[in-house]
Amino acid sequence: MMRQLTAIIEKEDNGYVALCPEVDVASQGETVGEARDNLKEALELFFETASKDEIRNRLCGEVYVTQVEIAVG
Repeated sequence: MMRQLTAIIEKEDNGYVALCPEVDVASQGETVGEARDNLKEALELFFETASKDEIRNRLCGEVYVTQVEIAVG
């Protein structure tokens, strides 16, 4: 079964951190592509090893990624 999940990738120090907010799983890599691939692997491991209860408890059905505009300084 295929499932589409969100990947949020941010630059951090000398690499990138990738987060899937639906299940709160994260990974990292030296490039955006590597961080994304490592997150995909971490997610696959999570779904292979987690109990059905853990998946149900952690899986968030709705995630909204948006931007907000604020005044600074």
